[in-house]
Amino acid sequence: MSTGKCPLLSVKPIRGLVDERFQIVVMNLLPNQKVTLHALHESEDKDFWEAFGHYISDLHGTVTVAKDESLGGTYEGTEVMGLLWSMRPVPVSRSGLRLRRVDILTPMVVHISVYSGHLSQGFSQQTALATSVTERWYIAPGVQRVDVRERGLKGTLFIPPGPGPYPGVLDLWGGGGGLVEYRSALFASHGFASLTVEYLNPNDKKIASVATSYFEDAYQFLQNHPKVQRDHMALVGLSYGSSITLSMVAYSNIIKPQCCVCISGSHLVPLDKPINKIFQKMKINADKLPLNEDNQLINKDLMLPIPSDPALKVDVGKIKCPLLLVIAGDDQSWPSVESAEDMKLIMEKAGNLHLLKVLTYPGAGHLIEPPYTPHIRASNFINLHHKKVVLLWGGQTKPHAYAQENAWKEILAFLRQQLYYSTDDVVKSRL
Repeated sequence: MSTGKCPLLSVKPIRGLVDERFQIVVMNLLPNQKVTLHALHESEDKDFWEAFGHYISDLHGTVTVAKDESLGGTYEGTEVMGLLWSMRPVPVSRSGLRLRRVDILTPMVVHISVYSGHLSQGFSQQTALATSVTERWYIAPGVQRVDVRERGLKGTLFIPPGPGPYPGVLDLWGGGGGLVEYRSALFASHGFASLTVEYLNPNDKKIASVATSYFEDAYQFLQNHPKVQRDHMALVGLSYGSSITLSMVAYSNIIKPQCCVCISGSHLVPLDKPINKIFQKMKINADKLPLNEDNQLINKDLMLPIPSDPALKVDVGKIKCPLLLVIAGDDQSWPSVESAEDMKLIMEKAGNLHLLKVLTYPGAGHLIEPPYTPHIRASNFINLHHKKVVLLWGGQTKPHAYAQENAWKEILAFLRQQLYYSTDDVVKSRL
C-alpha cells in the first residue's frame, strides 16, 4: 500500500540557537508505519555523532516528535529534543570523545533523516525516505565578538546588538583550560554582555601563573566597557571556575557583583596564590585517585573529606550578594554535593543564608552545559601531570538532559532578576 506521496520531513525552525527547541514532524507515511528518525553531526574534529529514535506513524501516516513516543533507540519516550541530547559517537569512533564547539561564528550542522523500519545501525548504508538539514547556533544575529588582549588579559567579549548598555557577565570555565567561548556567546544572545577569559594554559607560563589581580582586571575591563551597565554585574563559574568565583566574591575589594552563579563547583580550592602553585599542590595526591571498573578516574576524591580547617576553604560567609549553586547529584569530578552542604552551614552561621539558592539535579553529571548538549559520562582529559587520562564526569543521559535544560532556564531567570533586567528587553533567541 502506498500513500501516493513522498514522505515529507519538517524541522522548524531550520535555523535557531542551540538552546531553542525545534519541532519535527514526518508526514505522508503509511498508517502505523515503523520508521526511525536519525540525527547526524560531524564535529569540528571530524568525528561523527548520531542519535536515533524508533517511531510508529499514526492513522494519518504522521509522526509528531512533540507528542509521539520513541519506542527505542538512543532515547525513549516523548522527547522533543532527544535527537540532540542523546547523541553519541558513531560505532568504531575514537574513544573518550567530548562534543564542544570552538568556532562559534559557524553553526553546528545537524542532518536529520527518516528511515523505513526500526534501525539501530548501518544508517550510512541505507537510503533515507527524507532528510532535512538544521543549523544550531551559539550566537544570535547582531551579537559582536571582540578579541580582548589588553592589561595582560586573554579573552573574548560578546556584546548584544543594539545601543545598550547591558548587564555584564564574567564567564569563568574550569580546569580543562583554554579559551571557551560558546556559553558567553549564548549569554550575549540573551542580552548580557559577556566576557570569557583564559586562565589555564600549560604552554603559556604567563597565563598559567595568574592570580587574583588577573580576574579583577577582567572584571574591571568588563565593568568599564561603554556597552556595560557597571552596577549590573555577575560572575558565572563552572567547576574550578566556581572556586575562583567564590574566592573573588568573598575576598576581593574590587569585584563587587550584584549576583553570582556557580555550576558543579566547590569552595575547597581558594584562590590564595597563583593558579599554577595551587595546581602544583593538588598534584601531590593526583596519582592516588581511585579508578572505577572502566578504568576511569574519579577526581572528586582528591578533595574529600571536607576539611574542618576554615583556612582550607573559601569563607562563603563573607559573600554579600545572591548566590545560585547548580549542583549535579552524580558529580564524580568535584565534590559539589558535599561542598554545597558545607557552604550552607557556613552561610547559615554567618547570617547570609538568605542569599543562597541551591538547585540540585539527581542523576546529573559534572558537565552541566547549555541545553541539548550531549551527555558525556566520561571523556579524555589532560591531568595535572599533563598526561592523558579518562575522567569520569558522572550522570545518566536522561536526567542529565533535564538538568541542562532546566538549569539554563533557571540561570537566565536568576541573572535577569538580580541584574534588574526586564524580560521584555531580552534579545530574542529565535533566528
